Amino acid sequence: MGDRKWISYVKKIRPYNILKGIRYLRHFGWKEFRIRLAERMEPEEVPYGPWYEDYRVKPEELKQQKKRRWKQEICFSIAVPVYRTPETFLRQMIESVTGQSYGNWELCIANGSPDDKKVRAVLEEYAGRDPRIRVKNLENQGIAGNSNAALAMAKGDYVGFLDHDDLLAPNALYEAAAYLEKYPQTDMLYTDEDKVTEDLSVHFQPHLKPDFNLDLLRSNNYICHFLIVKRTLALRAGEFRQEYEGAQDYDFVLRCADQACRIGHVPEILYHWRTSRSSTADNPASKMYAYDAGKRAIEAHLQRRGEKGEVSLKKDLGFYRVVYPVKKQERISVVIPSKDQWETLKACLDSIREKTTYPDYEIIVVENNSREPETFAYYKTIDGKDNIRVITWDKPFNYSAINNFGIRHASGQYVICLNNDIQVITGGWMEELLGVCQREEVGVVGAKLYYPDDTIQHAGIVVGIGGIAGSLFVGMKRERSGYLHKASLMQDLSAVTAACMMVKKKAFEEAGGFEEKLAVAFNDVDLCLKIREKGYLVVYDPYVEMYHYESKTRGREDTKEKVRRFQGEIEYMRTRWIGILKEGDPCYNKNLSLSKWNYSLKARE
Repeated sequence: MGDRKWISYVKKIRPYNILKGIRYLRHFGWKEFRIRLAERMEPEEVPYGPWYEDYRVKPEELKQQKKRRWKQEICFSIAVPVYRTPETFLRQMIESVTGQSYGNWELCIANGSPDDKKVRAVLEEYAGRDPRIRVKNLENQGIAGNSNAALAMAKGDYVGFLDHDDLLAPNALYEAAAYLEKYPQTDMLYTDEDKVTEDLSVHFQPHLKPDFNLDLLRSNNYICHFLIVKRTLALRAGEFRQEYEGAQDYDFVLRCADQACRIGHVPEILYHWRTSRSSTADNPASKMYAYDAGKRAIEAHLQRRGEKGEVSLKKDLGFYRVVYPVKKQERISVVIPSKDQWETLKACLDSIREKTTYPDYEIIVVENNSREPETFAYYKTIDGKDNIRVITWDKPFNYSAINNFGIRHASGQYVICLNNDIQVITGGWMEELLGVCQREEVGVVGAKLYYPDDTIQHAGIVVGIGGIAGSLFVGMKRERSGYLHKASLMQDLSAVTAACMMVKKKAFEEAGGFEEKLAVAFNDVDLCLKIREKGYLVVYDPYVEMYHYESKTRGREDTKEKVRRFQGEIEYMRTRWIGILKEGDPCYNKNLSLSKWNYSLKARE
């Protein structure tokens, strides 16, 4: 960063932000602090402020929403625990509810500070104006206890949870009602959100969420705001728990998710999280106890589901890692297509030997049309040794057919598809992949891949990026974690690359294997989508890292025949997966760009 840019940035820093920076420096250390500071200072490709002003609901739209007639009007109870809320914040919170374009609601306020005369006067004023506003005064019982008191007041069909100093967008309940009318089986619903400064002058850090994502939820409480649950589900899941104070909402979300029949997502920014000096929105280090409570909430969730996992806090506060132990030792088959480039294959095999601690695995090298004598000489040195077999596919190159052929020869119940231009970085990588893949709901697990210059080559795949599908965070420096740390979080995605992919053989067979009409491109995306259709999850695991010397063997798409074949593969994907291409990737968000790889905002028309 140039000196002028630093000077310009420093001039804009408020004294409070300097103190905040010092806290982050102490927490992260100088090296990681610089990385995170550089990420924060990087200009937005599509600035959020102007984007949001254009995006936010317009007065004429609100007028039309108020006129809508509903098949069945749902009553929303908005539960708010209040405690010594500044008067301005309290009034703005209440007015964000009274200003809703959907009118069938009740505001249930549990006031844990009845001795605060200003708070009490404001609450009495609004309750006197609108019978839909009900207030209960009680002795402060902490966030969990006060939230329970507000929840107990609720009489509506669904309960939404609003913090005492935050705001709902004026169309929040309308959009929720519209979703529930379309999908009436939904008993848990959440929306997107952003942050707003204390004086409401600046909206920033939009959190544009995927549809329900189990592994992301175990990595971070991404659901957070605005949460709406069917009142019967809330009662069944149980009230907020004092022992998870600080992460009581995380624990509640996990318990509701464990019992929900259908979890919905409205991909609209309908909640504004106000930042203040004491809030975790602006100062994560202010409530360290909350992160330990979050860890315990995840552990309790895993226990309820009968899942073993070791939970740890990540350096980025509020984010977690779950390590799934290997349930039982089962054979793993590593299938590696190969053509010439014997030194590349040797480097791959050497890295496997060096980094693998798992005892029961085999390697199947599928030879396809090599010409160099040195390659066959090398095959003789490895075939039949160290659990390596070399088998031959003597037909023209077809990545799908080659892998299907190799997997038919595999004796393992778990298969790792691996390119010959991969070098393993992570020790214990097989155990990490297997621990995740042995989970009943998981069909595929993918890894984090780097180019030789330590920039990201693959951190999961989004359907629709680049037209059909594309990898995330391509070209980003290895040490960076990207938008909301997604490059470094375990999460469910629609697809991962078969350059390194573990697949449960049962799921592979149910899906019909790789589609052989896709000889080169998109066969891994197609397979992942087919496996997801069968009800399995595709998991991106960033804790398995590898170098990928991409396309060393296959070469470039530089002939008319290859271009024609590629166009045919595009057409196949467009026809086969027209639904997800039109509706959008459920693991992404409609407001994010499909021409960028870094979670940039989609420019508004």
